[in-house]
Amino acid sequence: MARGEGRHDRVGGLFARLRRDPFAVQTVRSAAAATLSYVVALQLSSEPAPLTAPLTALLVVQVTLYSTVTTSLRRVNSVVVGVLIAIAFSAVVGLSWWSLALVILASLLVGRLVRVEEFIPEVAISAMLVLGVTQVSDTAWDRVLETLIGAVVGMLFNLLLAPPVWVDTAGDSIEDLARRMRLLLLDVADEFTGAPPVEQAATRLHEARRLDNDVADVDGALRTAEDSLRLNPRVKEGLLHRVVLRTGLDTLEICAVVLRVLARTLTDLAKHRGGHQLLPEPAALSIRETAQYTADAIVSFAVLVTAPGSEDAEAAETRLAGELRAARVCRDHAADRLLALALADPGRWQLYGALLTEVDRILDELDPEHRGHRLMEELDRRVRERSDRRRRLALRDRWESRRTTRADG
Repeated sequence: MARGEGRHDRVGGLFARLRRDPFAVQTVRSAAAATLSYVVALQLSSEPAPLTAPLTALLVVQVTLYSTVTTSLRRVNSVVVGVLIAIAFSAVVGLSWWSLALVILASLLVGRLVRVEEFIPEVAISAMLVLGVTQVSDTAWDRVLETLIGAVVGMLFNLLLAPPVWVDTAGDSIEDLARRMRLLLLDVADEFTGAPPVEQAATRLHEARRLDNDVADVDGALRTAEDSLRLNPRVKEGLLHRVVLRTGLDTLEICAVVLRVLARTLTDLAKHRGGHQLLPEPAALSIRETAQYTADAIVSFAVLVTAPGSEDAEAAETRLAGELRAARVCRDHAADRLLALALADPGRWQLYGALLTEVDRILDELDPEHRGHRLMEELDRRVRERSDRRRRLALRDRWESRRTTRADG
């Protein structure tokens, strides 16, 4: 009985992980939409194997509703433009090497003019496929019809079965990044309490540089989450969610850069000390204690920006405030001890000052008040951009209306 329950729990856990995996979800959704579009195209198209419909659905059904809608419009536009180019060429010339070259060249140029972006090659592909058949007109319009079927099925598929919101996945990525930064900061702080060789200190610097790749991965997950909030009927206050996550990642990215500079300071100090203890024990312990509270504050900050509810956010903010206060107290103790060291050995006062400056920068970035100002500035900027865009569209519509009225007159 226990073995059966354990197997059931493992299967349930596997399905739960797959439901949170954007690749797994897109695989299932794309396969279902492509199959459905093929069934519909069999009923409406005169082609015996209308594979353009499932191909279109496969390409337009993206992870998020927003990307599905925008991709569908661009793909339909690219196919229709390619078909029209093929019809125009077929009326004048047949298929030969030079006519094929002209079709490809014209398709790529027109594709850039109509702004189909990543589907520019699809314009040329559509034109070549239609130009290469005997019954150009029938095949051309069948291809347009199949493309429309695939695009419509893909869009309806996401409208009726709304795709998941990937905020939780992006939140997990942000928290994982914060925990990796915490571990690295603790490792760097431990080095200050000993006498590491330059090679060992340089290893910490290389680890800090690799955080750039981690930030890029989290940025990709966050872009998916931001798209999933757009045009999604299940989401309210999507702009606020996007701004909270984006500004949170921006803060962690700044902290990652400062952490890399801190590792650089560690390496420089190791070079100056030449294998001797980097700092006297009282100063080293103060630095390590400061780093411990700061590292915990980085994780609490990540939990704060990804908290799903107000209660979780309040608890994370309270924890963050306490850790920042403790870190600043320890930082002041470290500053006093480093000042005494600088007075006794002025040759290294720049490294000691840099060390304190880097700690201060991280603490300032994590401060809730600083974050609140940044969040409000970003919200104001987004709202202002949206208002400007609406005003430009209204002016354009008004100008076109006046032009039409004058032409009719």
